[in-house]
Formats: sequence, C-alpha cells, structure tokens
Amino acid sequence: MPLTHAILIVFAGLGAGAINAVVGSGTLITFPTLVALGYPPVTSTMSNAVGLVAGNVSGTWGYRRELGGQWNRLRWQIPASVIGAVVGAWLLLHLPATVFARVVPVLLIAALILVVIAPRIQAWARARAEHSGRPADEVSSGRMAALTASTFAVGIYGGYFTAAQGILLVGAMGALLPESVQRMNAAKNLLTLLVNVVAALAYTLVAFHRISWSVAGLIAVGSLLGGWLGARYGRRLSPNALRAVIVVVGLIGLYRLLSL
Repeated sequence: MPLTHAILIVFAGLGAGAINAVVGSGTLITFPTLVALGYPPVTSTMSNAVGLVAGNVSGTWGYRRELGGQWNRLRWQIPASVIGAVVGAWLLLHLPATVFARVVPVLLIAALILVVIAPRIQAWARARAEHSGRPADEVSSGRMAALTASTFAVGIYGGYFTAAQGILLVGAMGALLPESVQRMNAAKNLLTLLVNVVAALAYTLVAFHRISWSVAGLIAVGSLLGGWLGARYGRRLSPNALRAVIVVVGLIGLYRLLSL
C-alpha cells in the first residue's frame, strides 16, 4: 500500500470516527475513500465495519454519562439491534451489493425530516399526555413496540450497509421518545457500536479473506482518536446546533450516496 494511501485512510477514519460520535454517518467518508482507492465495494464495506468499531467504542465511552437512566428502554433496543445486525450481515454475504442502493436515500431523507420535526412531535406527545393525565415522560407500550421494531429495522440496515444508521436511529427515537437529542445521541452510539461489532464478527468468521486487514487497522487507528474527539466536543453542542449538524452531514451524505 502506498504511504499516501495509508495516510489518507487514517485521516478518513479520524473524520468518520468523529462524525459517528456526533451524528452517525462516518461510513460516508471512509467507504467512498476506499472505493476511490480501488478497493471492491464489499471489501470496502467489511473492512470499514471492522475498522470503525474502535471509533464506536471511544465515542460511546465519551457519551457514557448521557446513557444514565436509559436502561428500561435499551434493554429492548439492544437485542433488537443485535438480532437485526445478524440478519443484515447475512444479507450482505448472500445478496448483491446493490440491493439497498435505491432504498438508502429514501430512508435517509425520511430520517432527516424526523430529526427536524422531532421537537414538534415531542411537544405534541407531551401535550397529549398531560391532557390525558399521564406523565409527560411516559413511553406507552405502543411507542415502545414501534421503537423496538424501528431499532430492529435499522439494525438490519446497519448490518448490511453501515452508512447513516445513526441518523436513522436518531430520527426514529426523536419521533417516539421524550428525550433530549444528546441523550438520544448517546443511545445511538451504543446501539451502532453493537451493530458494528456483530457485523465485524460475522465478516471475520465467514469472510475473513475478503477483509483488507491493513485497511481495517488504519481506519481503527484514525477512528479511535476521532471518536474521542467527536464525543468530547459534540457533547457541548446545543440541541438545535446538534440537529443542524445532523441535517447538514446527512444532506452531504445523501449527495455522496447518490453520486457513488
């Protein structure tokens, strides 16, 4: 591997790790970079998933305080993410790499719309709960079922093609939960970590020879630092600023997806 390529991959990993911690679409930096350098799409997807686990770890650790008090919900979301990731990884290994190409942009647009209108949805849900005499922060069984189902669906998507799964998760949670965007971001970091770990293990066990381990290692080095930096500074953003960052990065990611 040329030295210039190695440096470029490390910096792409750093940027991806930082963006994953704050928004959740870092793959849209590393995946096109690897493809542009001549790596096949499936090899790029697998190597990228393995390498970005390090950044997921540091990003999740950086948001650990915001995870407090979320276990009652995460105990349902975690299994949904893991099972979904297993299904998605299986699909990647057995279906053509272009299957999700038409679906991904539509999902991303829907998620960005949900991110933008989430405050209004939450305000409507609070008003409705108060009118009916229920606590404003109560999550009904119906919403919990919808959240678990959407988490499972995003897990499938993440196991198949990791790009922008964080935006999809924040969009779904924002529409269903009475939580701050920073706390949802913390949950998103944990769930995407689990999805990427499952995907990385599946790729390693089933398609070890299709992974470029030098590429995965370089991405891991960059994303580990990037995840820490993203969590350190992303936690300081106001809710509106964080939503703005999510939307801007999501639109850039959408453009890159459509231009691949």
